[in-house]
Amino acid sequence: MRVMTFNIRFENTTDGANSWFYRREPVAEIIRRYLPAIVGTQEGRWSQLLDLEERLPEYHLYAPERVVDETCQYPTLFFLREKFIPLAGGEFWLSETPDAHRSKSWDSAFPRMLSFAKLQITGTEKIFWVGVTHLDHLGSEARRRQGVLLANWASSLNYPLILMGDFNDSPDSELHAILTGHNTRLLDTWHALGRAESEQSVTNHGFTGIPKKYRIDWILTSPEFHVKDASIIRDNFRGSYPSDHFPYLVDLEVSSQNPTPSAR
Repeated sequence: MRVMTFNIRFENTTDGANSWFYRREPVAEIIRRYLPAIVGTQEGRWSQLLDLEERLPEYHLYAPERVVDETCQYPTLFFLREKFIPLAGGEFWLSETPDAHRSKSWDSAFPRMLSFAKLQITGTEKIFWVGVTHLDHLGSEARRRQGVLLANWASSLNYPLILMGDFNDSPDSELHAILTGHNTRLLDTWHALGRAESEQSVTNHGFTGIPKKYRIDWILTSPEFHVKDASIIRDNFRGSYPSDHFPYLVDLEVSSQNPTPSAR
């Protein structure tokens, strides 16, 4: 099962040649080219997500409880319609009032959220949860608290979990330790393959193709998933990049398991 996390960069009128109008087809083409079964995007405004839905009819844009608001940059799940049956899903804000639309707490610069789904693999009894998120880029206390909320959610689930997104922190951060701690059982797919942290593991590049800072785009999985491969997609189109982040792609094998009632 192929999974991709992709920060598609919000629609920004000051981006010039990198504006969404010029990037929407390349973003869709990257997804077509690598054909992940599940894609978790970040920063997409609703109109951007509809652009992708139109260009990728084989994918289900899954946002069953979403309050549509063009001011929001949503983390969003897309999955291949033929591969999965959605059993449940929703979203909540990473704040002290998670049910309040656009709520933010602590030192978070922007409202942040998790979007999630409970999926059954078509033709099997295999069921798992998948979530996509985008944590705050400025507030270190907010990121830590947002991480605790995510860890508590993850530890409440009785099915395997894939958690992905732009975490805006380094793999040696307290946030990473919280999310891969004993209670969550989550493993970093990059580390699961014994990959080192280096310039080649960095995914954000500011439309230049030159890696910046450290690896902030992660895919974390529970032990029921075997990580077969992982890659950072650096494709460009005549020197232009589809986003200011490279997509991160993993190939997973799902072990058989006896489904048990989920806590969520």
